[in-house]
Amino acid sequence: MKLFGGSTVRRRGIGIALTASTAALAVVLPAAPAQAASGPPGVTAKGAYLMDGGSNRTLWGRAADTRREMASTTKVMTALVVLETRGVNLDKRVTVKKAYRDYVARYGASSADLRTGDKLTVRQLLYGLMLPSGCDAGYALADTFGSGPTAARRTQSFIARMNARARTLGLGRTHYDSFDGIAHGRNYTTPRDLVRLARHAMRNRTFAAIVKVPRTRQKAANVNRTYTWYNTNTLLGSYRGALGIKTGTGSRSGSCLVFAAQRGKRTVVGAVLNDPYRFRDAGRMLDFAFRTP
Repeated sequence: MKLFGGSTVRRRGIGIALTASTAALAVVLPAAPAQAASGPPGVTAKGAYLMDGGSNRTLWGRAADTRREMASTTKVMTALVVLETRGVNLDKRVTVKKAYRDYVARYGASSADLRTGDKLTVRQLLYGLMLPSGCDAGYALADTFGSGPTAARRTQSFIARMNARARTLGLGRTHYDSFDGIAHGRNYTTPRDLVRLARHAMRNRTFAAIVKVPRTRQKAANVNRTYTWYNTNTLLGSYRGALGIKTGTGSRSGSCLVFAAQRGKRTVVGAVLNDPYRFRDAGRMLDFAFRTP
């Protein structure tokens, strides 16, 4: 079944220095279908999960319920909270603050290279969040959609909304302490939770349209400046049927990826956490899934 149903900057590294460690809680996975018992060959991920997006059926997993840091795959929830805000106006203009640039400089974080004083819409900031993995765009969104008298209070309230949404989605092994994956002690998920989140997020047409775009050009509203952002997810354009979704990289999390692809009427969603060969392994997992009845 079909599950779902849209100034040039240098591509900066998406690595984010994650400072926290979380205890890994290993659990026994439920039995997989007989035909999926062996799993895809050669996958090096420490944690992985693969789901049929239409039937919600487990196709394969490895340490699927073990908590691990997830770096910028955190931004899937950031985008979802914005898009699910009641009455959200995607054309609302947001002024870029110097604090957003200072933030990425302080952490050496991935950036959309937003320029102080530029006015960008919420929709444009979502592109800046999800394609180049801009932590500055994440800060702008959390500051705009959080509540409170200060930026610190607003971002904390936004993170609280992220955790509340995780609970309502039944993501019992997921917790956020940041809006972008720069962890402060308790930012973790599991492969299974991440896939379930992604499957839900892809039902949002705006989210699905954004994450499948390899490149976008977005013009600031108040100045003659055009941003060109490239998607960090190289499955797009290299794997037939790829739909997105989000990369993440950190010193403690390793390389992460949550991904989806469609062949015919069938959609598959997967995730790998701490995988030095994430794109290769995602391809192997998808090949396996599309061969599995």
